[in-house]
Amino acid sequence: MNLLTSLRKELIEQWRTYRLLVLCLVLLVFGLSSPLLAKYTPELLKLIPGAEQFAGLVPKPTLLDAVAQYVKNIGQFGVLLALLMSMGSMVAEKERGTAALMLVKPLSRGVFLLAKFLALACSFLAALALAALAGYYYTLVLFGPMDVGAWLALNGLMWLEMLVFMALTLLFSTLLRSQAAAAGLGIGAILVLSLISSLPTFGDAMPDKLVGWGVSLFTQPAPAWPALWFSLGLILAALLAAWLAFRKQEL
Repeated sequence: MNLLTSLRKELIEQWRTYRLLVLCLVLLVFGLSSPLLAKYTPELLKLIPGAEQFAGLVPKPTLLDAVAQYVKNIGQFGVLLALLMSMGSMVAEKERGTAALMLVKPLSRGVFLLAKFLALACSFLAALALAALAGYYYTLVLFGPMDVGAWLALNGLMWLEMLVFMALTLLFSTLLRSQAAAAGLGIGAILVLSLISSLPTFGDAMPDKLVGWGVSLFTQPAPAWPALWFSLGLILAALLAAWLAFRKQEL
């Protein structure tokens, strides 16, 4: 069984278990709602008793507010979904015994693991594409046109950040025998990288700087090349470590 066949099997499984559908719906909803929230937050404040006086203090929303709201919603929930969908990728296969069955096809462990990661990456790319399309449309309607190239680059950089935590959680799922433990370590990785991000010099290379780079494309571009190279390296290192650990495990 080659990589494409294994990848197809993983994508079909995600569709049949409704994980892909749920992922697309969640990100689509946030893609649609983000520009709406940015536009109508001042109006919503006026409807809250006692908050009318604060509504006047809120500046008139702009296109950048819509972008910021989109980044906040998609960034937070995208990373969370990356953890949830990755935490059981390997653990569940080993628990059910399906990993052992698949590996006698014959299918190499490296291809098996890579297909898992690529299926998740493709699923998130499709879901993020839907969210980006919806977010762009409503931003266009409510705030006017924006730079398409910058919008695509922003979403691409957000996808790359999700891939980082996806690869790390997949590694933890390979090393451990508990989905909860894999998710816990994934959350721990987020916290550790967030703490390092606040440090001088080292912080410039953390994955969250990718999103800042994407947002800066709408005003004054501030490239974060160290974050790009470190994120790609972290993904490759996590996948390599997962493969080295998986090839020695008894199923």
